[in-house]
Amino acid sequence: MVTSFLFFFVYLLKFVTTESSLVNLTILQTAVAKGAVCLDGSPPAYHLDRGSGTGVNNWVISVEGGGWCQNVAQCLLRKNSKYGSSAKMENQVFFSGMLSNEQKFNPEFYNWNRVFVRYCDGGSFTGDVEAIDPGTGLHYRGARIFKAIMEELLAQGMNKSEYAILSGCSAGGLTTILHCDNFRILLPNSVKVKCFSDAGYFVNIEDISGKPFIQQFFNDVVTLHGSAKNLPPSCTSKLEPGLCFFPQNAAQQIQTPLFIINSAYDGWQVRNILVPRGTDPKGAWNNCGANIKTCTPDQLKVLQGFRLNFLKALEGLGPSSTRGYYINSCFAHCQTQNQASWFGPNSPRLFNKTIAEAVGDWVLERNQFRQIDCPYPCDKTCG
Repeated sequence: MVTSFLFFFVYLLKFVTTESSLVNLTILQTAVAKGAVCLDGSPPAYHLDRGSGTGVNNWVISVEGGGWCQNVAQCLLRKNSKYGSSAKMENQVFFSGMLSNEQKFNPEFYNWNRVFVRYCDGGSFTGDVEAIDPGTGLHYRGARIFKAIMEELLAQGMNKSEYAILSGCSAGGLTTILHCDNFRILLPNSVKVKCFSDAGYFVNIEDISGKPFIQQFFNDVVTLHGSAKNLPPSCTSKLEPGLCFFPQNAAQQIQTPLFIINSAYDGWQVRNILVPRGTDPKGAWNNCGANIKTCTPDQLKVLQGFRLNFLKALEGLGPSSTRGYYINSCFAHCQTQNQASWFGPNSPRLFNKTIAEAVGDWVLERNQFRQIDCPYPCDKTCG
């Protein structure tokens, strides 16, 4: 039994390492003097794998996801984890999917400078509160972290790049949308700057009990973190700041080219926006929320309504030719950092394109990819 387990472990390790590489953590100590610190006051951090060959002057940045904290109690919990302290972060992480260094797994970006920005502020890098609560020691400085890390990467050579791409998953995908124009401003005009957001297009809908749960949640996040001044002014001049945390209200005014990757049945949004904690006391949605194939006909009807609401919110992108999108019907959340969904023989496909191929075509301007999948369960490529 032990021998069999050891063989399996070695096989699994070999399989994982062929699709990914370990990249060291870089702690940005100089950021502390700028007040650009994690929730616990520790310096921010990132992982950088240098480019080579034809990609040596190109950069692609992926911002880590991991939800948000809407109150002091939640932020205190994060403070003692890798989502609130660089002291708790892993010294190395695997780079796979859009960060892989192998062409067969990552055809466009494999030899670019690839960066994974760690998420330790709990406010999608929008917060900036000068005061530090002496009782909790919490720092809300996400916007300063974003600027400090980008300035560091500029000094590392990104200022001389041909392409500079900002991306992120989940809360990092929302960061990408909200900071897309800020990222553009930091770079010289000669650089081709674009943004693509993975599973970051969170929609403002009522939950199954008819309450605006996510709207209140985002409003609390924005208030706690002092985010209003770091949200797109074109939105905050018209709407309450909490509403400008929703991409459907902020994206149309973004000037920088923007690409959206999302499932119309985003699993995280189903479990946390459509059916948040407390709305399903009997657990009727537990199985459905974990696996769409187990949903009842009535639950599927609700999910089809969610899809229609998502597509309506997507109209907030506006008609600009600089917009692109890949909206599939897989019950998924975050698809760019997962090798199986990013690029491979069994990856999901939309109009016969993997996510990696569609993003590559859009970034390199081979195709203005704008496609929406047919409703569940018609797509048989989701696996």
